This record gives sequence, C-alpha cells and structure tokens, in this order.
Amino acid sequence: MTSSSPDAPWSDDLTACAELVERGDVPRFRATMAAPVSARPALFALYAFNIEVSRAPWVTQEPMIAEMRLQWWRDALEEIGKGEGIRRHEVVTPLSHYLTPAGAGILDGLIEARRWDIWKEPFEDDAHFRRYLDATSAGLLRAGAGMLGGDLPEAVAADAGFALGLAAWFRAIPALENAQRMPLPDGRESTVRDLADEALTRLAAARAQRGAVGKAAAPLLFLAPEAAMVLKLARKEPARVKQAALDPAPLATRLGLLRASLGRW
Repeated sequence: MTSSSPDAPWSDDLTACAELVERGDVPRFRATMAAPVSARPALFALYAFNIEVSRAPWVTQEPMIAEMRLQWWRDALEEIGKGEGIRRHEVVTPLSHYLTPAGAGILDGLIEARRWDIWKEPFEDDAHFRRYLDATSAGLLRAGAGMLGGDLPEAVAADAGFALGLAAWFRAIPALENAQRMPLPDGRESTVRDLADEALTRLAAARAQRGAVGKAAAPLLFLAPEAAMVLKLARKEPARVKQAALDPAPLATRLGLLRASLGRW
C-alpha cells in the first residue's frame, strides 16, 4: 500500500532496516531510538532507504553501473507511487507501508540530486549546491512528515533541512575530498564560517516555529541539537571541517537528544 500505515506490524525487514541504519548512520539511529516507539518503523524504513541511495554511487567505479543502481531505486519508488507491482526487498517492502505517493515523488527528487555523487565534476555554483542540500536533506524531512502523518511547515522543512544537511555535509567533506570530489563551490574557511552562520540562523528560525510542527513529525528534527553543535564548531574553527574534527562530545549529544525527545529540539 502507498499510504501511511502506523499499525503495520514489526517485521524481519524492519529489523534489517534498523540494523542498516545502526551501522550506516549512527546519528539518525540514535535519533530514531529517542523517538516514540510508534514512529520508529517509518523512520527506520526512510533512513534505510536514504543509506541505500547514498551508497549507490560509491559502490562502483563505473558511472553507468552507478546510474543503473540509482535507476533501480527510482523504479521502486514509481511502483510505490502507483501502488502496484511493488518489488519484494528488505527496504522497499517496509517503505511501501508508510510512503505516500507524494512522498515517493519527493524521494525521486532526492535520487536525482544524488546523481551528482557519481561524477567528479564540482557543483556548478552555489545555487546548485543549495538545491542539492534541499533535495537530499529537506526532501527527506518532507517525505518523512507524510510517512509519520504529522504537520511540518514548508519553511521549517527548508530551514531545518539546510541546517541538518550542511552539518552532515561538513562532516563528510574529508571523505569526499579523499575520493577526489570537490564538496563545496568555495572551500575557503571564510565561506565555511559564513555557511555555518547562515545554517545556525535558519535553524533558529525553524526552532522558533516548534509550535507549528505536529507532534508526529517532530522526531524528524531530533537531530537538530547535534547539528547545531557541529555548525557552531565549524563557525568557530572552520579548519575543523577538513580535519574531521566536528564530532560533539558524547554527553552533549545524549543531552541534546533528551531535550529533543521532550519537545526542545
């Protein structure tokens, strides 16, 4: 089915999704475990999908094979959107229980943006970089809100998506550079500082609208405290980005998640 199904039972597929997220995206795994039990199946399915798609361009040195892998996921989303012919797969199957047709379209845009990861050309310009962050980060929030059945104002999705996406991107930059990618249109420390400052401003704007975010959708934003810590480190010491030195203290991360679970993301 292609509409949100909060009562779908836990399954071996969801266990596989949870294990995939635990291995491949520790911050989101922690955030999901801090979420209400009822929200976890949809979140694990969504985040497992995100991991699979994000990995697809990197598992081969052959661009055309990577394109085919991404197309496989686009085809799976098309099936979910139509509600028929849905393939059996440990991530696709549980995702189909929660993802709406509109959400399938949003995630298709995420995959299209991920095609940048296949090639070694830099972003065309700052606007291209921002579109990439919006599709891959804010897009995940938009689709997730539909899966969880909660209100998420577009302004909150766009602002929080930019902040969460940039924080994750900053942490990925050393690996991207080691892979001969150019992760930022302008990699100067002054630009990193300005981007971090903008992201913190936009995150503050999103937080100012907490009251407009439905309780069901709030777990999508539980990463906000950790993202804020990462962005503050990058703003204060931009050199940390290339040094892979942006991990917040574990205790601070745990306290941030606790506050988020109490409604203070």
